[in-house]
Amino acid sequence: MKSSKKGAKPRATTPKPLLKQLAERPEKLFSGAFRQQYGALCFRYRNSDTESDRPEIEILVVTTRDSGRWIIPKGWPMKKKKPHEAAAIEAWEEAGVRGTVSKKPVGHYTYLKELDDGDVVPCIVDIFQIEVDRTQGQFREVGQRVLDWVSPDEAARRVRELELKSLLVDFRPRHGKGRKRKG
Repeated sequence: MKSSKKGAKPRATTPKPLLKQLAERPEKLFSGAFRQQYGALCFRYRNSDTESDRPEIEILVVTTRDSGRWIIPKGWPMKKKKPHEAAAIEAWEEAGVRGTVSKKPVGHYTYLKELDDGDVVPCIVDIFQIEVDRTQGQFREVGQRVLDWVSPDEAARRVRELELKSLLVDFRPRHGKGRKRKG
């Protein structure tokens, strides 16, 4: 499932589980020092009838590059980019998908991020929906991640974060104002 990364540095010791690290430094959770990220909830219609009462959708999930956990595309804020634009760029770089992105978040979730130096920081991820209409086989992180289009229920089963699970199960695409064509 996971491909090896060229030039990856081997870790000298096995890191402690994230929750154990946080338990040793609880001030991180209560200092208000959450880091911001932006995520892309990429979806497409499974059938061609998007006008029916409840059209079936598929949601894109990808694996992380390091542990192979299932997530949605996400990343850090980008200079001179609005949050929805950053989410769309992450979807392109991590999964090779483009489409119509919502300018307003459809939700958010929190999780613990392990940084390259082994430190752990709490993050909040604002999620922007992207109705995917184009996919491409060549993109920045091709070969570093596994991609899969699955039902909302299956997407929720695969991800680890509880708030994200709830958002995926309950997700209904928003239509109309506040969406921007991302080219």
